[in-house]
Amino acid sequence: MSAASDPSVQAVDAAITSRRSIRRFLPRPVPRDVLEQILRVAARAPSGTNTQPWQVHVLSGEALQRMSRRIVQAYDDPAQAAAHTEEYAYYPRQWQSPYLERRRKVGWDLYGLLGIAKTDKAGMHAQHRRNFLFFDAPVGLLFSIDRVMEQGSWLDYGMFLQNIMVAARARGLDTCPQAAFTQFHRIIEEELGLRPTQQVVCGMSLGWADPEAVENTLHTQRADVAEFTTFVDR
Repeated sequence: MSAASDPSVQAVDAAITSRRSIRRFLPRPVPRDVLEQILRVAARAPSGTNTQPWQVHVLSGEALQRMSRRIVQAYDDPAQAAAHTEEYAYYPRQWQSPYLERRRKVGWDLYGLLGIAKTDKAGMHAQHRRNFLFFDAPVGLLFSIDRVMEQGSWLDYGMFLQNIMVAARARGLDTCPQAAFTQFHRIIEEELGLRPTQQVVCGMSLGWADPEAVENTLHTQRADVAEFTTFVDR
């Protein structure tokens, strides 16, 4: 049996390759024991000297709704929104090729599906606003890290986040990782009662994808292996 035809390989590959950023969820709840299973599996992510730098805050019900209300209120008020800024730069301060073209393509592909024209600023605002509603997902995850941790631990954190998304797919669930929440880190810190030593990393929506939502038909492209790989054997 070749590796590609091994059922265990196929299952892992399917969970990875079927992961997409879902932007509309069904109201169907996710059982707590399933969430705990996902997080337990995800915690097997590697981390330098086993530091395990992740802290997870799982929101549902009224706690999720309250968080969304506070952030949306700030987002919809230009004066308030301007007073909230990210603590760290997620994107480059100066875009260049090929990253700029990739960014533009995924943005216009999504807006095209939703019928949002390039000049429709209100439509873009409304769509971005849905980030803070966790895209109607029944579960919102917010992640934080101790400020003492350095860049290596943020790399470890990325592997933990990926594990969550893959473990969710293995259970038929979907996710959307969201850096958008970092703008409103002060609201998040207050709502969650985070210590001053904790920094917000990102958010994530988790739940059951709405199969009828047009935005969930978006499939982003990936570069071929030959475009980003150099094999060195001598």
